Amino acid sequence: MYFKYTLNDLRKNRGVNISLLVVLALSAFLMASGAMVMERTLGSVNALFDQAKPPHFLQMHKGAYDEAALDAFATEHPEIDSWLIEDMVGYDSAAIAWARPGTTESGTLSESLIDNLFVTQNTEFDFLLDADSAIAQPADGETFVPVAYQQRFGLQTGDELRIRTDVGIEEFVIAGFVRDSQMASSLSSATRFLVSDADFERLLTSGGSPEIIVEYRLADPAQANDFQAVYESDQSLPKNGQAVTGDMIRIINAISDGLVAIALMFVSLLLISIALLNVRFVIRGTLQDEVHQIGAMKAIGLPDSTISGLYLSKYSAMTLIACIIGGGLAIVASQALTSGMQTSYATAPVTALTFLAPIAALTTVFFIVIAICRHVLRLINRVEVVSALVHGSTLDERQTARRAKRLARRVRRSAFASYGGGDLGRRISLVDLRTEAGQWVLLPLVFLLAVVLITLPTNLLTTFQSPKFVTYMGAPESDLRIDLQFSDDLEQVREDADAALAADSRLVQVRRFANELVETRGDEGWESMRVEVGDYSGDTIQYLRGGPPAAGEIALSVLNADRFGVDVDDAFTVRRDGSEVTLTVNGVYQDITSGGQTAKMAGGATGVVTGYLYYATTTAGQDPTVIASDYGDRFSAATVVPMGEYVSQTLSYVTIAFFNAAVLAVVFAIGVAALITTLNLTLRLAREKRRSGILSALGFSGSELAAQLRFKAILAVVIGTLLGVAVAATLGEALVGAAISLAGLGISSLAFIPNPLLVYVAYPLLLIVVGTISAVTVASRLRRGDTSAWLRA
Repeated sequence: MYFKYTLNDLRKNRGVNISLLVVLALSAFLMASGAMVMERTLGSVNALFDQAKPPHFLQMHKGAYDEAALDAFATEHPEIDSWLIEDMVGYDSAAIAWARPGTTESGTLSESLIDNLFVTQNTEFDFLLDADSAIAQPADGETFVPVAYQQRFGLQTGDELRIRTDVGIEEFVIAGFVRDSQMASSLSSATRFLVSDADFERLLTSGGSPEIIVEYRLADPAQANDFQAVYESDQSLPKNGQAVTGDMIRIINAISDGLVAIALMFVSLLLISIALLNVRFVIRGTLQDEVHQIGAMKAIGLPDSTISGLYLSKYSAMTLIACIIGGGLAIVASQALTSGMQTSYATAPVTALTFLAPIAALTTVFFIVIAICRHVLRLINRVEVVSALVHGSTLDERQTARRAKRLARRVRRSAFASYGGGDLGRRISLVDLRTEAGQWVLLPLVFLLAVVLITLPTNLLTTFQSPKFVTYMGAPESDLRIDLQFSDDLEQVREDADAALAADSRLVQVRRFANELVETRGDEGWESMRVEVGDYSGDTIQYLRGGPPAAGEIALSVLNADRFGVDVDDAFTVRRDGSEVTLTVNGVYQDITSGGQTAKMAGGATGVVTGYLYYATTTAGQDPTVIASDYGDRFSAATVVPMGEYVSQTLSYVTIAFFNAAVLAVVFAIGVAALITTLNLTLRLAREKRRSGILSALGFSGSELAAQLRFKAILAVVIGTLLGVAVAATLGEALVGAAISLAGLGISSLAFIPNPLLVYVAYPLLLIVVGTISAVTVASRLRRGDTSAWLRA
């Protein structure tokens, strides 16, 4: 009986059932896709980590260091499983070019703003892997290039790589491309090229910038944070550079594709909400339409559970079909969404979780929908036989009486008593909306959710793309950034740069900050901490709490404040140049650079300076790119970049993820809005045939009836869209900010930097137009209707 009823109903109401099936399938598709992308991303990163064996803790360093101190430290700490010192030599991107033999194709890597580090293959861990996930071993004259450069510049195996050094041009043949477990993400400030031992020695003596990474594998990786504190408390160890733990490496590698998965699941949850609203609407409408049959079934003795099961079987079948369709589409989509990620990292192995993740997601969708269906079908338990058969109502006598009184209060004579002419159809429409608000609430809710769905991913994208986003990177908004890294003649270069920048009429508001190493108390004693020292008066960065530091004060990044357990107005002790100084924490800011662990102090540097940082604003009409190139040529020891390009490249993986999510959300929101509007109005049209017939008999033409339906639908769409804009602009920011803070990147409160014309004007107008077109299309059927058939309905 269940099977026959389900099959007959699916055939009879094809339009309604197909529309519901599409929405449910889209919901299942997105939820399963999100689960599969997340599983594939984590599986790919884990596979790369298993094969490449990255360090559990690393410390980058420029300048001289005491290797004996590192040996002694390793001997004293049995928790170290293995360790190494990786020598590297850096070359500026502008000094690296490529050419394709036998063709005229060539180019440079000058567009890249990150550090290019040439290394040899390690022998114990932290391996660079080729496309087959084997440990790459270049021969003399060969190099393996990062996968990111292969994708960005279209490089191919067999291309020639040329490096301009102090002694001439060094030429290499690209033998392949390497996957780097440490530096694969755009959030990394550097990338590694692999060369042979002999070629490395030649590059090292040809004018490159040498630096090292001290890397450790621990017996217990969970102790990485404690080990970092122990390392930084030893003053004899090298620390002139960024320190990173294995967990942070894993987060940075997974964040971009992880955000895609989270975005897919978020879109899916909104679509499930829309689907559930429609399921509830359709079920209640179906029960009202078939109330006589329900009364007859109760009269012959069928129990409520059997009648509910009859209807539930249909929706269970529809949801199951939707989950099967959505799951099948998700398999194809997830392969496309993760293909680039698996190229950069590794091919994720197929495990039990590969199957369980999408099945769990689809099962969640199925049971959520069925639970709502069961809840709505409880209405059958309250149906009384007499009321159903005689009055055609799902309400009992008391409910019917209360409803009649309520309607009587709403439909007062005053509704038309004040009518003095004008559009009578519009007045009837307003009265209809007021008296049947509960039945019309679906459309505003759907468009509210559609606006949220379409707005939040776009707001995230424009926020991360905005030049103002540098304030989330611990830097003031500016046009130009100049880094003077550690070198033997650092102070002389700094003096020359000061003079050049001060005399340059193309620049205004030049700010200089010193990177200084100080010490602060940690759980294991004194630890090293990098502090940016300079003048923070005026507008520099945005502070989450408090404000910029003055003399005797310090500002800490969110992660550092959490790490040391301090907040605004707390005392904070540092040791500078051997002397202890107690400072007051005056501000807490957000920063995603240097692992999110940074600090700022006012005044001049008095301790160990490891480099200088300049921020400059250009005068009107000046091109920051041209000025950056000029200073890059004049100061070979400096890294000079336009700030906008720096932010763009640093966040490229993240912004690509948000762009994909935004496009997906726009397409789905428009499609679902059109589909649900059409479905809702079609059902209302079918249920209001008798009402339409009465109005037609009273003299209203088909065009006038169509205009009434259009007016009600468009008004509901406009109200829902405006409410959605308000919700997205207020609650949406807090919701997304909370989700971003969970990533542990150093952002705990995200303030949107939206494109107002796009998200608050263009998108709402687009949804209103879609709703209007759907309403006009459905309402046009009233012009061709058979009024006599309406009266017999």
